[in-house]
Amino acid sequence: MINATSKDQFFSDHRYTVFSDLNFTFFPSIFNKIIMKSISTLALLVIISCFGLKAQKPIVISEDSLKVGKTNMPGFQVIIPEVNYEATLKAWTKSLESGTKSKVLTEEGIMSIFGSKIKDISPNPVNVYGKLVKLDSSVQLNAAFELKKDDYISRSGTPAEFSKAENYLKQFAKNLYIDLVKDQADAEDKKLRDIEKELSSLEKEKNRMQKSITSNNTTISNEKENITVQNNELTTVSAAIIEHNRQLDTMATGPAKEEKVKYLKDLDKRKKKAQGSIESSQNKINRTTADTEKINGEIPKNEQAQQQVNQRIQVQQAVAQKYADKLKKIKSY
Repeated sequence: MINATSKDQFFSDHRYTVFSDLNFTFFPSIFNKIIMKSISTLALLVIISCFGLKAQKPIVISEDSLKVGKTNMPGFQVIIPEVNYEATLKAWTKSLESGTKSKVLTEEGIMSIFGSKIKDISPNPVNVYGKLVKLDSSVQLNAAFELKKDDYISRSGTPAEFSKAENYLKQFAKNLYIDLVKDQADAEDKKLRDIEKELSSLEKEKNRMQKSITSNNTTISNEKENITVQNNELTTVSAAIIEHNRQLDTMATGPAKEEKVKYLKDLDKRKKKAQGSIESSQNKINRTTADTEKINGEIPKNEQAQQQVNQRIQVQQAVAQKYADKLKKIKSY
């Protein structure tokens, strides 16, 4: 069983490699694909369902008392799920000190502030006493409000202020919980965007490879056409060389023979040029063909990578949606 404290690490290490070591090569190709797809779907469902462990928890507010010295003050207890102790302490201090020069003092674990301006509770400054306790997966806040000396907010004594204080604490806890889950949701959304960028890069790479194959095919076609042209040239020139050599053998020494020799040299240059062009085109065809074969070998790897990334996107979409739903639920508290 995966507990709540270890599941993040578990999925960080394993959530995208579930069943990756299974070998189905003994199945015919079509059955292999069907089975692997079914396993991928099963793995996806298992992974998504496990994230339900992080469902939102209720904010619990109840009447309680806070002991300060020898005095038991009537007040409230608030259980704020999942939040960090230090973040709660900082937010609580900021809330109490807002709009006043008074500072929160802490003595023997009890926080107090005199003259805090909390207009949501009273138009007049109030004294606030509080205590934060770190629990396993939440923070407990105990708070008491003093309207004037020894006049504490309570359900029976000050029902109007009691309701206002209760709403104030609820809103404080709710905002803290919302901030936490919003950060979580934003982090999951960023993970989703990052994975989608991976997919986009793979798609662009595949498109680039396909364009390279098209370009290579055009190059090969052009070089084959050039080989045909140069072979025709080679045939024509070779025949001409034979004929003019035959004529040269029958010619007497003189300007005409010298001109024939010069012409034969030009024909020989044309022959060598055609042969060189044919060799160059054939080499280019060989290189381009090898490049195409290499690309054709890379495309299935790219497609497999896209399939894996698409599965990760499905998982991450489900995770991000769970956090979005969680945030929506908390906002409705």
